[in-house]
Amino acid sequence: MITTDLNKLELTEFIARENPGQRCRATFPLLGAHGTKDCATVYFELDPGEELGAHTDSAEELLIVLEGDIEATVGAEKARISKNNLVVVPKMEPHNFRNVGAGKAKVLGFFGGANNIVATFDQTWWPTGSNRVDTAAAG
Repeated sequence: MITTDLNKLELTEFIARENPGQRCRATFPLLGAHGTKDCATVYFELDPGEELGAHTDSAEELLIVLEGDIEATVGAEKARISKNNLVVVPKMEPHNFRNVGAGKAKVLGFFGGANNIVATFDQTWWPTGSNRVDTAAAG
C-alpha cells in the first residue's frame, strides 16, 4: 500500500523572478518514483494574491481545493473555485490558479493515466532555473 500524509509534506518554494506574484510552495506527494503505476499527484499552497502561473501539463488534471478560494483559468474560461470544489484541466490546455481569498489556498491535483508529468510554464521558476517541471526527475 502506498500512502502519504498531506500534513507532513516537505514543500519547496518556487518563485518566478520575472513575475513577483508567481510564487508557490509545492511537491509531488505521489508519482512514479514513489511506486504509482498510472497516476500522480501534485500539492501546492498559495498565499493571498499569489498565482501558480500559466502552464500546460502533459496529462489531464483534476484539482480539489482543500482550503481557500482560487480563481481558476482554464483556456479562455475563468471561475472562482472554493474549498471542496473540483476543476478539470484537459491535457495540454493552458491554465493558471490565483489565490483570491484572504487566507492560504491549499490545492491537491490528481493526474490519471500517467505517473510522470511534464508541466511547461510561461515563466522560469527559481530555484530550478527552468520553466519545465518533469516529475521523472522529482522522485
